[in-house]
Amino acid sequence: MTSATGVGAVFSRPGEASARLIYRRLLGYVHPYRKMFAIAIVGMLIFGLTEPLFAAMIKPLLDGSFVERDPDVVRLMPFVLVGIFLVRGLAGFVNTYCLKWVGRRVVADLRQQMFDHLLRAPARYYDHHGSGQLIAKFTYNVENVANASTSALTTLVRDGFTALALILYMLYIDAALSAIFLLVAPAMAVAIKYATKRFRHYGKRVQERMGSLSHAAQEVIEAHRVVKAFGGEDYETRRFTAVNEKTRSLQMKIVATDSISVPLVQLIAAIAIGVIVYLSTLQGLREDITVGTFMSFIVAMGLLLPPVKRLTAVNSHLQRGIVAAESLFELIDSEIETDTGEQVLTRAEGRVEYRQVTHAYDPSKGPVLEALNLVIEPGRSVALVGRSGSGKSTIASLLPRFYDPTEGQVLIDGVDLRQLTLASLRAQISLVTQDVMLFNDTLANNIAYGQQGSASRAEIERVAEAAHASAFIDALPQGLDTLVGDRGVLLSGGQRQRIAIARAMLKDAPILVLDEATSALDTEAERHIQAALSALMRHRTTLVIAHRLSTIEHVDEILVLDAGRIVERGTHAELMARGGYYARLHRMQFAEVGVDPD
Repeated sequence: MTSATGVGAVFSRPGEASARLIYRRLLGYVHPYRKMFAIAIVGMLIFGLTEPLFAAMIKPLLDGSFVERDPDVVRLMPFVLVGIFLVRGLAGFVNTYCLKWVGRRVVADLRQQMFDHLLRAPARYYDHHGSGQLIAKFTYNVENVANASTSALTTLVRDGFTALALILYMLYIDAALSAIFLLVAPAMAVAIKYATKRFRHYGKRVQERMGSLSHAAQEVIEAHRVVKAFGGEDYETRRFTAVNEKTRSLQMKIVATDSISVPLVQLIAAIAIGVIVYLSTLQGLREDITVGTFMSFIVAMGLLLPPVKRLTAVNSHLQRGIVAAESLFELIDSEIETDTGEQVLTRAEGRVEYRQVTHAYDPSKGPVLEALNLVIEPGRSVALVGRSGSGKSTIASLLPRFYDPTEGQVLIDGVDLRQLTLASLRAQISLVTQDVMLFNDTLANNIAYGQQGSASRAEIERVAEAAHASAFIDALPQGLDTLVGDRGVLLSGGQRQRIAIARAMLKDAPILVLDEATSALDTEAERHIQAALSALMRHRTTLVIAHRLSTIEHVDEILVLDAGRIVERGTHAELMARGGYYARLHRMQFAEVGVDPD
């Protein structure tokens, strides 16, 4: 009976081996807390055992108290009843508290493992997984896992043992009548198998929709100014309503399945009970059964219905938990950044070389870079210009190994980047990007990010001054201790970039990558920053990606890219004198702002 309504029924149809393996792996997270888990199991077994004791009490209560009028039984039964409730209450508290404690530890461990994995996930993983989908794994999915590993497990073990104990007691009283109840087990199993299939199918679809729901909400939160500026409220409302309605519809299908399967199993059980009651009350069928024995048997059957109902209902939570766990393990099992390098680079001289580098994000769309050759000698600066999609940012992304080239090599000081440990490689590079990412922390901690504990207050103040950020920092109420808000929303674009430049200055790496680092600065601030960057670049290998050509006139060499290839190279003066692609682009930009380039 237990196998029909418990774990056996849940994992009985073809293809359930994978579900069984997923749940077994999930229970593997319980192993570090096995002592607390064992205490919870003992509490469940004791709690489950008290259920048939209630049925067993009926026989002496009726036969001894009302039929035989035994005074000892009359005096003893109230104490026995109170004792059973006391044991049941203590056992219930122990199993609930201990299992919830274990469950929350498992959830915390899963979240920590997912978070640690995301920190080591390659850039292409984020390219193909929306942040809303990932956040849904940390919230909705992991809570479903918590239900499967605590509430569902409590029901499976405690009610499964209760049902087994009641059935054994019924068999002890009357094996022939109990056999009738066992005959309906296959019908119950069929109903539960059908429900399990639907729970699994719709549970997976609901999880996908929850990810889409989170993503839609997150986009509006992050782009609320764009939505308002372009009057996109109605469009976003329609888009969110469509996703929200589909999610609700799928959840109602799960509710419908749950609502049908539970009463169906109860109906099957009730039919069996009805047949047993009918047969047991036939005239002269069982004259050897006392009133107490008969009522004890009937009470045991009645007590069997609630655990059977809960065992059927738990299937929904269990299947959602298994689907959720599968989603979490998919993240945990995804590839991480390849860190096979064994060579540790202490401080590079700064010679950077791209040797026959070809790179394609998607082979079907062709290469973004093609047979690129580039050498930047230590201490020299090279700027990359070209239209969008020409490969500028890809060149910068290959240097810290956010991506590995499809073909060719990228080298620092003559060493292939893949031979270096990721930590030592990235320690050589300071990065300032156009899309500045600040954390919801203080200005000081954002400047010292990655250097916490090793950067003094004086050093932070020095680089803030060098990045021309001190003026606006000093005007803030808490100065460097001011919180910048989510993604630095409380600062202007130019202020965020100056903080990012100060952060790069503090790192003091031998190689500097500036990806549109001054794009959000006004003219006056840009002039100050350029002076600071020129001082910073003087003894460092610098790769500059620029759209505003006025910011790169001082670099040692300018490379003009088109369709992933270098089409022009030289100094600003040489390229202007040549009158080619760069010169045309330069004249076009200055014509837009109404300034004579000469």
